[in-house]
Amino acid sequence: MPLLDPKTWQSRTLTGPEHVVTEPATGDTLGTVTLASPQDVEAATAAARTAQADWGRTPHFVRAGILRKAGDLFTAHAGELREWLVRESGSIPGKADFELHVAAQECYEAAALASRPAGQVLPTEAPRLSYTRRVPVGVVGVISPFNAPLILSIRSVAPALALGNAVVLKPDPRTAVCGGLSLAAVFAEAGLPEGLLHVLPGGPDAGQALVADPRVPVISFTGSTPAGRAVGEAAGRHLKRAHLELGGNSALIVLEDADLDAVISTAAWGSFFHQGQICMTTGRHLVHQSLYEEYVERLAAKADSLAVGDPHRAQVHLGPLIDRTQLSKVHGLVEGSTARGARLAAGGTHEELFYRPTVLAGIDDHTPAYAEEVFGPVAPVRPFRTADEAAALAADSPYGLSLGIVTRDTARGLDLAERIPTGIVHINDQTVNDEAVAPFGGIAASGTGARFGGEANLEAFTEVRWTTVRGDVATYPF
Repeated sequence: MPLLDPKTWQSRTLTGPEHVVTEPATGDTLGTVTLASPQDVEAATAAARTAQADWGRTPHFVRAGILRKAGDLFTAHAGELREWLVRESGSIPGKADFELHVAAQECYEAAALASRPAGQVLPTEAPRLSYTRRVPVGVVGVISPFNAPLILSIRSVAPALALGNAVVLKPDPRTAVCGGLSLAAVFAEAGLPEGLLHVLPGGPDAGQALVADPRVPVISFTGSTPAGRAVGEAAGRHLKRAHLELGGNSALIVLEDADLDAVISTAAWGSFFHQGQICMTTGRHLVHQSLYEEYVERLAAKADSLAVGDPHRAQVHLGPLIDRTQLSKVHGLVEGSTARGARLAAGGTHEELFYRPTVLAGIDDHTPAYAEEVFGPVAPVRPFRTADEAAALAADSPYGLSLGIVTRDTARGLDLAERIPTGIVHINDQTVNDEAVAPFGGIAASGTGARFGGEANLEAFTEVRWTTVRGDVATYPF
């Protein structure tokens, strides 16, 4: 029996409109889901709060066992889940396999969190035991996007559950199955008690209701910077924590000693992986002027050699963009760039949602595809003369998510990285990297820092409680 049976894949009856789940590559209907209304959010948070009371007191080894089982199930059902990731999100199979691998690892890492030391014994002036203890926050609201739907949901869901919380997950309706309902099915099979994970595909009204709900003290949001600003502002009004992982326009700096034979593949992957629909995508290629012309020529040749098409029915390097809205944005930025004088070295064309990998040269500060986050397979290339100029160009962005530096002198690369504000740095690699054990997050317009991964999850999904214990009742002067 399949893990995701369309007849039973929504465990609760929702009251919003029906949403057709479509395949971006073909426009075919894959199924339908019912979207959540604000009233559904209210019901789910109430049920989650009730269920969490017992879950927070459940022994750590029980919680850890369920998380380990969930990790095993992502592997056991990989064939079925891979097909959903390919067809619903437009992933090539390799990218889908990477998501499934990370999903399993997130569960295993989360299982280990359940038995981590929970606090500290503190010195105290009084005759008492004084200590801190990490306790669950209660109910965690998770809002996840379409581009890496499984990873960007599970990386919050798994640690939040492992640490004793309940979760209300609102996936993007465009990837409601692989980013939401698949998690519900996996955790149900893993033995998670009812009421602890609610999956509510929905639109902005459902997200707003989740952020405003007084039973949800922590919001984990991944999405665009404008949407993240709105979530952060709303969360602030309600005095709740918001962990925001937002957009980026990450730079890859190629110094004059770089080996172009090696770097072109790295550079292409950074800009074209998953059609550029990754927050860490290499959005700006900063190349030493001595390599610039050859770099543009070779990156353009690489772009022209890549196959674009339906990843479910053909072996391709790039699949479709998620929808026509995204297509319009990407193509508009490319056309706006060429209108301002940028040179189209490769790509710039599309058939339906299949956008050719694109290389732009002749860039300046105001080139739209250079100055803005494209979220498409577009590689703007700009020369620099000195390391100081490269650092200034890389730092000249409202974003601060990821940075790549290519050089034979790793010490020089590390020194250069110290001068550029960013949440993530990779020396001799491109900007798109992720591991379950590593803290992840950006600064400035890219978000509120490393709030996901590794020990960062302890900070994200628990509160620190101070407790003192005396043998006798304390006495005071009055």
